[in-house]
Amino acid sequence: MDADEVIELLGLEPLPGEGGQWAQTWRDEHSTAIYFLLQPDDFSALHRLAGVELWHHYAGAAVDMLLLGPGGSVSRPRLGDDLAGGERPIVAVEPGTWMAAETTGDWSLVGTTMAPRYEEADFELGDRIVLSAAYPEAAADIARLTREDAADG
Repeated sequence: MDADEVIELLGLEPLPGEGGQWAQTWRDEHSTAIYFLLQPDDFSALHRLAGVELWHHYAGAAVDMLLLGPGGSVSRPRLGDDLAGGERPIVAVEPGTWMAAETTGDWSLVGTTMAPRYEEADFELGDRIVLSAAYPEAAADIARLTREDAADG
């Protein structure tokens, strides 16, 4: 399969602002879940949420994540199925943590779940200048994983 086939089969659509292709698979009063596909020419731009978000790897290449913690921590987990190589099939992102993701190959199909559920008002896109000043050791990654028009969120 290629990315276009996955997009068609799952009914994925472009996700404005953040990037990637997505479709909501579940929403009730307690939780939400989505499919999310990344390709080499796109990425999940740095953003943060008010609740915990669990990222799950489903198919395709591994995903490199950048996590910028509220206390100044920087981590770079890899979401995937090569357990012996250090990849993990689930990565939990704590509330208030800036997160970004990019595929390591031709395409990656992941999913995210949230409980309590995702609410648009709890989503914030990262500002390249502000984040680079707060996390100087990750400035090159921040420049690559933000969009120039994200300042107005």
